[in-house]
Amino acid sequence: MHTQSSKVVFKAYNTNQNLLLPPSLEEMIAENHPVRVVNQVIDHLDLEPLLNRYKGGGCSSYHPRLMLKVLIYGYLTNLYSSRKIAQALHENIHFMWLSGMSYPEHNTINRFRSERLKGILKEIFSQVVLLLVDLGHVSLKQACLDGTKIEANANRYTFVWGQSIKNNKEKIKKQLKELWSYAELVAKEEMENNEPEDFEQIDAEKVRQTIAHIDQALSNKQVDKKVKKKLNYARKNWPEKLDRYDQQQKQMGDRNSMSKTDPDATFMRMKEDHIGNSQLKPAYNWQITTQNQYILGYTIHQTPADTTTLITHMESLEQTLGQMPEDLIADAGYGSEENYQFLEENEVEAFVKYNYFHKEQSEKWKQDPHRIENLYYNQQQDCYYCPMGQPMTFVQDKTITSVNGYKQKLRLYQAQRCDGCPMRGACHKSKGNRIIEVNPKLLRYKQQARERLNSEKGLKYRSQRPADVEAVFGITKYNRNFRRFLLRGEEKVEIEAGLISLAHNLLKMAG
Repeated sequence: MHTQSSKVVFKAYNTNQNLLLPPSLEEMIAENHPVRVVNQVIDHLDLEPLLNRYKGGGCSSYHPRLMLKVLIYGYLTNLYSSRKIAQALHENIHFMWLSGMSYPEHNTINRFRSERLKGILKEIFSQVVLLLVDLGHVSLKQACLDGTKIEANANRYTFVWGQSIKNNKEKIKKQLKELWSYAELVAKEEMENNEPEDFEQIDAEKVRQTIAHIDQALSNKQVDKKVKKKLNYARKNWPEKLDRYDQQQKQMGDRNSMSKTDPDATFMRMKEDHIGNSQLKPAYNWQITTQNQYILGYTIHQTPADTTTLITHMESLEQTLGQMPEDLIADAGYGSEENYQFLEENEVEAFVKYNYFHKEQSEKWKQDPHRIENLYYNQQQDCYYCPMGQPMTFVQDKTITSVNGYKQKLRLYQAQRCDGCPMRGACHKSKGNRIIEVNPKLLRYKQQARERLNSEKGLKYRSQRPADVEAVFGITKYNRNFRRFLLRGEEKVEIEAGLISLAHNLLKMAG
């Protein structure tokens, strides 16, 4: 039996239709859309410091409130390029509504981000955090601290290593010394009036003078062709190289490496995949403190180690928010004597792990009689007892200095009779009697941290920390696809870190 199919009906479609009353952009934005939160929050901020950056006269400027909204919303929607943000202002109704149908060009957006926000964005960010406190989203009582490495906008293959500079300068010293010795051998009379040169400290000017002395002494002498060639090369290249090395060392400061395309960036080992494969790349160490997955503060560092960043970060928090958190939760990367002392002096309760904290919880560690932590200490006699019950008496004090200049005081204790001891092989491998180095102050801090971390409050913090601060980095890197800075230089990179932090907080606030 043949059946006739139903007629297909399509909805009306006409790209040229005229509307009696054109729709407004306001009607097309959902009431709970994040763009409204960005607009509302930025409208309530005090931007007086930013307004003071503008001078009168000349052409009119886009209002900084408009520019800030557009930039933050760009970072909120994973648009980090000024060109893409400028394009969105023409195509995206949310950007159009936010900008009031204004269309700043990408150069204008980039200049505002790179120049106008320098030194000011952190103050704006702190206003948003304090607003979150007023609204009850966060408090300033506790915070989780952690860091991640974000790749710099720099060439991965043009780098400078501090050790290479040192080695190259040593080669120049050695060769200069050899040339001087050759000149003394070939032109002994001409070199008699010249004082013997000290080649320990050399610079471009000293090399020029030394080469001039050698040239003068060897004039009218028959000189080996290889020596002539080396002299010519030294005259043309060594002063320039030494000037360049001095400049590079000045740019590096205390670091061991830097990128040529972004001298503020340091080469750091970056995790590339889930199984931990890594490679060295120019990067910055981005540190944040969080609570309830809101970012309370951020800082940018040039050193890869987290240990050296804590004090600077906490001081930044105090400067921007007016106080440090009452409790700080952090992993073992921050557990140093210097950091524990700083937190104690600033009345911050430290729930900060130290190296081997987790290993110490194991029965194997607790029952190992040879570890310093498990040796019995007699306070009255000021001596330790080895596993065989023999006293280890005090020998001397020792002071070591960290890269930050912090001085640690150690006490050395030595065993009396290790020869013939049946436990010697398991106890220590050194020649002679065993010597242990004890840091009483650090032992006290570790005991304090151990008690806090194993308390009911500490166990709660330890379970919360990975889901708080580490989750923020996961959202930033994988959900927002922010894995590389666009700007160069530490100051500009800090601006980008501030924008991504602001965007994160406002999006969470909207959600």
